[in-house]
Amino acid sequence: MAGRRRRRGAGRAVLAFLTAFGALTGAALAGAAPAGAVHKGVRVAPGVRYEEFDIEAAKGVTHAHVLKVDLGHPQVRVDLLYPGAVASRAQVSRMADAQGAVAGVNGDFFNITETQHPGVEATGASVGPAIAAGRTLKAAVPDGQRFGPALPPGTTTEDVFGVGTDEVARLDRLALDGSVRTDEAQLALGGLNQYALPVGSVGAFTSEWGSVSRVRATCGTDTDRAAPCSTDTYEVTVRDGEVVSAADTPGSGPIAAGTTVLVGREAGAQQLRKLSAGEAVEVEHRLVAATDGAAYRLALGGYPVLTGGRPLPGLDDTTSAVRTAVGIADGGRRLLLLALDGAAAYRSGLTIAEVADTMRELGSDDAFSLDGGGSSTLVARKTGASTVSVRNHPSGGAERAVANGIGVFSGP
Repeated sequence: MAGRRRRRGAGRAVLAFLTAFGALTGAALAGAAPAGAVHKGVRVAPGVRYEEFDIEAAKGVTHAHVLKVDLGHPQVRVDLLYPGAVASRAQVSRMADAQGAVAGVNGDFFNITETQHPGVEATGASVGPAIAAGRTLKAAVPDGQRFGPALPPGTTTEDVFGVGTDEVARLDRLALDGSVRTDEAQLALGGLNQYALPVGSVGAFTSEWGSVSRVRATCGTDTDRAAPCSTDTYEVTVRDGEVVSAADTPGSGPIAAGTTVLVGREAGAQQLRKLSAGEAVEVEHRLVAATDGAAYRLALGGYPVLTGGRPLPGLDDTTSAVRTAVGIADGGRRLLLLALDGAAAYRSGLTIAEVADTMRELGSDDAFSLDGGGSSTLVARKTGASTVSVRNHPSGGAERAVANGIGVFSGP
C-alpha cells in the first residue's frame, strides 16, 4: 500500500507540474539545466517537436527531454538506428547523422561487459529482438542472460516496441521460429545473432552479426549470466546450403552473405558433430509476433511499464535513475520519446514507477522502458542544422556508444 501511495503521489506531482507548464508559455524554469533550458518547445521538422521541462520526483527535481512524433504526418517515419552490425556499438548522434535522422534516442540494453568471463570479448549486441527497415537482425537472449535492471513481473526479453509497416506503433512480443534441417533430422533453432544461446541449443549467425567473436554465445546459463562458459561447443559453417567447415570452438571474423555459422553448446554441439563436410543443410528462421498479422519495419527490446493507460503491477518504486522511454499515444499514431538529463543537479532521476506515471501524464496509453544511466541520450537537429545535437547531458559526461536506438526521419 505504501508503494501505491508513493506512485499516486508522484503521478499527481507530475500532473500538477505539467499543468503549470502549459500556463508558463515559455517562462524560464527554476533550476534550469546547465545548458540554459527554457520552458518551451521547438519544431525540429514537420511532425516532430522537441520539449524540455522539470519534473518534481520523489528524490528531487529531474529534467526531462521529450520528442513528440506524429506518425500520421506524411513526411515522418521512424526506424532503427544501429551501427550496421548487431555486434557493434556507436553513439546515437553518429548513428543518426549516418542514417539521416533528424532526431532520436538510445535503445535496448546490451552486452556491455564480460568481467565474469575473463578473456571473453563483450559483443556490444543488444538483449532483445531487433528489426531494421523491415529486416530481421536478431532474436532475444534468455531472460537470465540480459543486462539491465530486473524485469517487471510477467515480462520477458522477447517484449518489443515496434512500428509496423502500417505506420502504427505498438508493444508486442517477438519469438524466434527456426530450424536446421538435414536429410536425416530436423533441429529447432535456439538463437539468431545472439550474444547468449539457451543451454543445449544451436544458434545461427549471419552476415548481420558482424566480426566479433561468437564465444560469448556459449557462456552463462539461462538463469545465470555469470556462470562459466560451456566446455562442450561446436561450430559448423554452411555456405550455399551445404557444410563447408567445422571447429570445436566458436570463431570470429565477418560472415559472408549466403553463409550461416551454426554454433552449438552441450546437446546442440553434439547434434552439430553429426554433420559432415558437403552435407546438405537448410537453415530457416523468422520472428513471430504475438499480435496476429503484425509486420514490423522497426522493433527493438526493452520492457513495458504502461499498458492500456495503467502501470504494470510490481514496478520498482524505490530505485531512481536516469532513464529513457518511449510512449505510444493516439492509437499508435503518436510517439513520445523521453530521455532524462544526467547533469549532476538532476541525476537522481525517476523510479520505473515514476516513468510509467510520467509517460501516462504526457498522454501515453502504452510505454516501454529502454536502456538508461550513462546510455540515456536524446538528439535532435537545431533550426537550419544538417546534423543532430545532443540535447540532454549524458550522466557519464559524454555520449556512450550503444547498440541501437530509435531514429526519427523527416522528408518526402
